[in-house]
Amino acid sequence: MKVIGFVLNVLWLIFCGIWMAIGYAIAGIICCILIITIPFGIASFRIAGFVIWPFGRTTVENPDAGAPSCVGNVIWLVFAGWWLALMHLLTSIPLFISIIGIPFGWANLKMIPISLMPLGREVVSTDEKFGGR
Repeated sequence: MKVIGFVLNVLWLIFCGIWMAIGYAIAGIICCILIITIPFGIASFRIAGFVIWPFGRTTVENPDAGAPSCVGNVIWLVFAGWWLALMHLLTSIPLFISIIGIPFGWANLKMIPISLMPLGREVVSTDEKFGGR
């Protein structure tokens, strides 16, 4: 099963992962330059790592995240989240058109929620999601 995940990740990287990760990295750099938005930059870099190699990993909510992450998510949504989500949507369309790209199109659509509200979430292995932490 790990071989299938590796093959999917390599194909994902070639067809859309690298471009999506670059988008998140640019958002992270801009956020870090602005100093006050460094927490958003860190979240953006975390998502870039997830977007570049997503199969075999997922995101879960951090139970310790409080009200500041909720407020931060609203700010993120207004300034960066909407265009990152739009990138996922636009990238998924040509993938859905090709039959072989349908799984990658679904993967793109599944990343839209984290692109809209990344604060208060963690990237974990799919084994950790069900195996307890």
